[in-house]
Amino acid sequence: MGSRAARGEPRAGWAQMRERGVFFLMCGMFCAIRLLGRGLTAPAVRVTTLYFFVFGRGARRASMDYLRRVAAFFPDAAIQPGWRASYRHFIAFEAAILDKIDAWSGRLERADVDFEDRAALSAIGADGRGALVIGSHLGNLELCRALALRSASVRLNALVHTTHADAFNRVLRLAGASDVELIQVTHIDAPIALKLRERVARGEWVVIAGDRVPVHGARTVDVDFLGGRAALPIGPYVLASVLECPVHLLFCLRVSGRNRIYAEHFATKVDWSRGERDRVITAHSQRFASRLEHYLSLAPLQWFNFYPYWKTSCAPR
Repeated sequence: MGSRAARGEPRAGWAQMRERGVFFLMCGMFCAIRLLGRGLTAPAVRVTTLYFFVFGRGARRASMDYLRRVAAFFPDAAIQPGWRASYRHFIAFEAAILDKIDAWSGRLERADVDFEDRAALSAIGADGRGALVIGSHLGNLELCRALALRSASVRLNALVHTTHADAFNRVLRLAGASDVELIQVTHIDAPIALKLRERVARGEWVVIAGDRVPVHGARTVDVDFLGGRAALPIGPYVLASVLECPVHLLFCLRVSGRNRIYAEHFATKVDWSRGERDRVITAHSQRFASRLEHYLSLAPLQWFNFYPYWKTSCAPR
């Protein structure tokens, strides 16, 4: 385990630029969809997606690297790496953003979503305690948050690494999401941990992504992922040990034209004996990577990390 500060600097610059772009894109899309509807807004959104695909050379290169790995790791997925597949990858990202806006605006209801295992989803917080929910940038985690808020008295605390958390919170408020709070964190310090522990004790959920390292650098662990070595953050597992609550995984994928939610229990709690911290965290991180691979196989074009992710590049096919 170790810091990826050297890799973090170029990534931070890209991430900050992308965050600004995504924020203004979401604001514009939200206003347009609210006024005109998704059908009339879709052509303009497609032009925007095409612009990012053509001129976003770094993001496009990362997309192709990822697709080559998927093609080699999941040959049955029938992915043919290249410009066409990469463009489809960008189109899937566009659809996910539109679905986010529909969900927060109330246009997407539970009847529009399928559930792989309703019992597993209902088990999150069923005992009255809160829970730590680990998601990813696969699919549409925001859709899960929106539906959870409208179907039950659930309050969510989403930990994000964006420097625009306050601005995104304003967008969510405009869309009617009053029971979710985006909390900007660069690392889990004592005040944040104490605040989250209190909220979990009240039955609230804490949601954190397990597949992205904070842009300013953080401790990571290297795992086997899609045939290569990649760095995952240790933050989710350190936080789980502090919160002393159950841990669940949550994904939402678009399958056969419909959104489908997958939930599974990950750990009753995360703890370790003296001297075992690194081993336990590594084991949990690798298990998360394996489960992420499983869900990636169901929807390989829906993983949205458009930056160099692996320690070494994938040789072209």
